[in-house]
Amino acid sequence: MACVLETPLRMSVLSEVTASSRHYVDRLFDPDPQKVLQGVIDMKNAVIGNNKQKANLIVLGAVPRLLYLLQQETSSTELRTECAVVLGSLAMGTENNVKSLLDCHIIPALLQGLLSPELKFIEACLRCLRTIFTSPVTPEELLYTDATVIPHLMALLSRSRYTQEYICQIFSHCCKGPDHQTILFNHGAVQNIAHLLSSTSYKVRMQALKCFSVLAFENPQVSMTLVNVLVDGELLPQIFVKMLQRDKPIEMQLTSAKCLTYMCRAGAIQTDDNCVVLKTLPSLVRMCSKERLLEERVEGAETLAYLIETDVELQRIASITDHLIAMLSDYFKYPSSVSAITDIKRLDHDLKHAHELRQAAFKLYASLGANDEDIRKKPILESGAIELLCSLTQSENLALRVNGIWALMNMAFQAELKIKADILQGLSTEQLFQLLSDSDVNVLMKTLGLLRNLLSTRPHIDQIMSTHGKQIMQAVTLILEGEHNIEVKEQTLCILTNIADGTTAKELIMTNDDILQKIKYYMSHSNAKLQLAAMFCISNLIWNEEEGSQERQDKLRDIGIVDILHKLSQSSDSNLCDKAKTALQQYLA
Repeated sequence: MACVLETPLRMSVLSEVTASSRHYVDRLFDPDPQKVLQGVIDMKNAVIGNNKQKANLIVLGAVPRLLYLLQQETSSTELRTECAVVLGSLAMGTENNVKSLLDCHIIPALLQGLLSPELKFIEACLRCLRTIFTSPVTPEELLYTDATVIPHLMALLSRSRYTQEYICQIFSHCCKGPDHQTILFNHGAVQNIAHLLSSTSYKVRMQALKCFSVLAFENPQVSMTLVNVLVDGELLPQIFVKMLQRDKPIEMQLTSAKCLTYMCRAGAIQTDDNCVVLKTLPSLVRMCSKERLLEERVEGAETLAYLIETDVELQRIASITDHLIAMLSDYFKYPSSVSAITDIKRLDHDLKHAHELRQAAFKLYASLGANDEDIRKKPILESGAIELLCSLTQSENLALRVNGIWALMNMAFQAELKIKADILQGLSTEQLFQLLSDSDVNVLMKTLGLLRNLLSTRPHIDQIMSTHGKQIMQAVTLILEGEHNIEVKEQTLCILTNIADGTTAKELIMTNDDILQKIKYYMSHSNAKLQLAAMFCISNLIWNEEEGSQERQDKLRDIGIVDILHKLSQSSDSNLCDKAKTALQQYLA
């Protein structure tokens, strides 16, 4: 059998292939079956924990021969089993090892081996399949290519605790999306796996639990079925709740919390059910504490964010449970000292999870404040979130800058004046200008969105412009004069429109000839979006029911605004035409 290698052979690789490695492969071709068997056993002992030896054997062509011996009916069961064990050991090496095994068509050979009547051989094939399918380089679709595979795996579940553990692990890793969920569900996955939750083997119970978490995710059909499944006289949700108890391993607590969360989000369990409010939610909050491992804190926060995302009462309960908000602020303080970490592997691990921690915290912050303004303003703000988010906008990490300013933008939406003032004070004028000159357009757009949210509600507009008007007008000028895309310019003109809606703030526009000329310029721009945005600003300035409107109308007429309005009233664009006519009526009233 030919085997296509992922990369061409290099001299450096060949030079590392030792005589002993060749000897192991040569013994696979011995005419004496007993010597072949002993050769495979010796190879198994040689490759355990030795990635270099694994790579050497793959380069020398051991895999095709092992697969040949595994598939020969004349091979003894012991030989076939040992071949599967060695192949599984090779798969535990690097991702390139797995790619080489896949190129040699190992999966069809192993699946064929599952038809054997010999349990030990079946278990060895399943163990190898488990290792290959849990690799990120293996396409999960390979499990579903042959329609007879899934029902056969279901039938093998009853053979031993090892078949149960390996098959459940294969299912949980290869169930990606509704199509796979449907296939497994239709072949009786729920009924065949449910009783495994009462197994005496922890590994079996754990893998069965993981199966249910992937089957139930965003799947109402599976979730509704799970609610009514009985195992030893107990309903599945009750079993999941028992697995949430503090004396259970953290892995089990987290996975059972996921199962209940997914069933709740799919509508199978009510959000006010005690198993959600009194068990699942508190367990997930507990996973966010700094006593937990980094991976557990990430998983706990992300699952909690998903649980409460659409339910305001769950958001309220979460916000007052076990100082959750204070816990989340710690997510941004890790690692506390990179220089103190000397182990490179640990440093890579910690930096990776530091990023994941922050992302998880942002998701949970977003869910906590998704529906309830009081929560967003009070359990979040009291934790010092504004100060924290303002500091994130100064990060060299782009993702943190974007998320920091985005969160501030959301916090400012329909907020009370004190919150807006705290945000402006926390950012400082210098940092605001820094963000408005950021090279990333996402940062710039979110900063403009923040300004727009700050400058809403007339009393707020007047108050903020009275203290920060000069700096904000400078910022607006900076953007309108810069080389920016249409969306950025449109957002900036919308900020001017908000300023023009203020009672006293509009005078900052009327006394700034440079800004007035820019508004005039954009009224005649080739882009209709910018024209319309400029028109909204003019409409607010000339509205005749407000004090000083006559003087403003006169000044705007003197600089040619009325002439432009007449031209726009003839525009083929209905929005521009209507808006221009409405503005002209203000002059006639």
